[in-house]
Amino acid sequence: MASERITLIVPGAGADREVGLSSPNRVLWPELGITKRELAEYLIAVSGPFLAANGDRPVSLERFPEGIDGERFYSKNPPKGAPGFVETVTVRYNSGRRHPQLVITEAAAAVWAAQMNTVVFHPWAALTANTDNPVELRIDLDPQPGTGFADAAAVAPAMRDVLAEAGLTTFVKTSGNRGIHLFCPIEPEWEFLDVRHAVIAAGRELERRMPDRVTMNWWKEERGERIFIDFNQANRDRTMAGAYSPRALAGATVSTPVTWDELEGGVDPGAFTVRTVPDRLAAVGDPWADLLAKPGRIDTLLEWWQRDLDDGLRELPFPPDFPKMPGEPPRVQPSRLNPENWPKDAGG
Repeated sequence: MASERITLIVPGAGADREVGLSSPNRVLWPELGITKRELAEYLIAVSGPFLAANGDRPVSLERFPEGIDGERFYSKNPPKGAPGFVETVTVRYNSGRRHPQLVITEAAAAVWAAQMNTVVFHPWAALTANTDNPVELRIDLDPQPGTGFADAAAVAPAMRDVLAEAGLTTFVKTSGNRGIHLFCPIEPEWEFLDVRHAVIAAGRELERRMPDRVTMNWWKEERGERIFIDFNQANRDRTMAGAYSPRALAGATVSTPVTWDELEGGVDPGAFTVRTVPDRLAAVGDPWADLLAKPGRIDTLLEWWQRDLDDGLRELPFPPDFPKMPGEPPRVQPSRLNPENWPKDAGG
C-alpha cells in the first residue's frame, strides 16, 4: 500500500513552490504528538528568521526516520534525487578532503529537509561565498553535571562583557537544551583556527575572572560543577543547532534567540517550542534581525591569545577525529597520562 502523501504550498521570494510530504502524520515527538506535517508547517511559519540565521551556509541535517526516539544520522552531502532548489557548496573538511555540502537558501528547501525527516539543522559559521572564513565567533556555554541553564545564564553576561572589552557585540540564544549559545558577528578575515584561538582567549579571560563558575578544561574529569566553554565548537566542520532549529528532545524545544533583558530576567528555555515560537515571532519579532549588520574584528582577542602563549599557556586539545595539530598537548586523559612519556611541557 502506498504511503499517504500531501503537497504543501511553500511561499518563496519569486514564486510559491509545491513540496511533497510523504507520511505527514508520522509522529516525530511522541510525548506531544507532533507530526512531520506540523514540523514542516513550523518551518514555513518561521522561514524568514530561520533562513536569515541558517541560509546561504553549509548545513548538516540531523535526521530521524522513526522519530526522535529512534535512530539518527547526519546528512552533509546532497542525496540523489534532491530537487533543484536544494543547493550545494564545495567545502574543505579538516582532513583536507573537499566535498559538496548542502545549502538551504529558501523555505522550500527547509520543508524538503523536513520531508527527509530532518529535525535539527546544524549550520556552519561561514557563508557560501567563503567557507574557509567564519562570519561569526560562536561560544557554547555548556552546563556540566550539577549545573543547569540558570548557571549558564548567570555566566553569559560576564562573557558578553569580556567580548565587549575586545570590541565585539554579542547576541544570545538558548541552545534548546540546558546550554546557551553566544554569537559575535565578525569580518570574514580569519580562518577557523584563528577564530578558535580567539574563542580560547576569551574563555581563558573569563575563567580567570570566574574560576569557581567557569572552566576551559577539555577533559570531563577536570571540569567539576562549572560551565564549560566548549572552544572546540569553533573548529571547522563543528556546528551547533542553528537559530530557530528544533531539537530532538521530548518537549520539541527550539534553539531560540532572546534579548539580553529576557535572559537576565529569567527566561525559560523550555517555553520555546515548535508550537510556541511562531507566535513569539509574531508578537516580539526576531532579536537577531540585525545579527550580521555590524561585524566586528578579533584582533584584540588574538593579541590576548599571543599574550597567553608568551606567558606559558599553550594550545588546547582538539576533538579526537581531528588530525594531530601543531602545538597540541597529548590526547590522553589526565588521569591516564604517564609523565615519563609526556612531560608537562610536551607539545603535539
